Amino acid sequence: MGHIQFEYKLYRRPFRTPLKTAHGEWSVREGIILRLMDAHGAEGFGEIAPIPWFGSETLEQALDFCCQLPLKVNIEAIAHLPASLPACQFGFESALARLKEAQFAVSSERWKFPPSPGVCSALLPPGEAAVRAWIPLWNQGYRTFKYKLGIYPIQDEMEKIISLLLQALPAGTRLRLDANGGLSFAEAEAWLQFSSEQTLDSIQSPCGQIEFLEQPLPPAQFDDLLKLADCYTTPIALDESIATLEQLQTCYQQGWREIFVIKPAIAGSPARLHQFCQRTGIDVVVSSVLETAIGQQAVLDLMVDGIGSGRAIGFGVHHWFPVNDPLSSANVKELWKHL
Repeated sequence: MGHIQFEYKLYRRPFRTPLKTAHGEWSVREGIILRLMDAHGAEGFGEIAPIPWFGSETLEQALDFCCQLPLKVNIEAIAHLPASLPACQFGFESALARLKEAQFAVSSERWKFPPSPGVCSALLPPGEAAVRAWIPLWNQGYRTFKYKLGIYPIQDEMEKIISLLLQALPAGTRLRLDANGGLSFAEAEAWLQFSSEQTLDSIQSPCGQIEFLEQPLPPAQFDDLLKLADCYTTPIALDESIATLEQLQTCYQQGWREIFVIKPAIAGSPARLHQFCQRTGIDVVVSSVLETAIGQQAVLDLMVDGIGSGRAIGFGVHHWFPVNDPLSSANVKELWKHL
């Protein structure tokens, strides 16, 4: 069994402004960059970017795992990391895949990095600022936008934000509403009814359309999510319910057939994730976890291999970080040196 040199570095990546969701406020993205290197100097980089409130391990657990590893790791062991460390599974498998490419001087097909705005969904800021914030993003080429619900009272969000936003958006623009599991059943019904009416109205008028409602209820209310999916025309997407590959498989086995928002960087083994998506043909939206360029490229590589259903990907997040952020650089070696 072969052994390879292992190094890691911690990063801290502040947002321009804190990201507000139903889970709370997030001001700094932290994670770990991995480097695997063989005796001949070939390198492979990967990223561990946990989001514990989504169901991954914590950053502390990932760091503890990395600290316990020897300076030279067993290649075979990478394929057997525990399911309790899904972000680590993704980071190490991605790094090993890049190392193998470097060793054999082959280059697999790549998505262009960063992906063009036209294939991405851009995350809007909370509150009434969203009614104006879409304009410069539209001018950059974005045609799908995402708004996070549950930060303000529901009537204010419907009447003062989303209704005005939909009226302002040009025809053909899609808007995704993401509740992060923070709604009650009654609130979820209200949003689905509202979304259905807006979609019907938009057929006759020049305005944006609601593409889907994302994770309206907590994962524990899966049966209620199934009921809502059966009762309303607006599609529902699961997100927090399927944070890891194990959760994704469980929800599929229990009958979910609408949209799956998959965050590969915290889902676990990319190889097994690819196999599951290929086998089932599920309707997938691939989404970022606000990782660096290293993690994002690894996720995009999975899409080349067949994950994704043609929907806009959740990678319109670069405007949440400072201009010229070195961790957004596609030059991996320069990124590593910066840490």
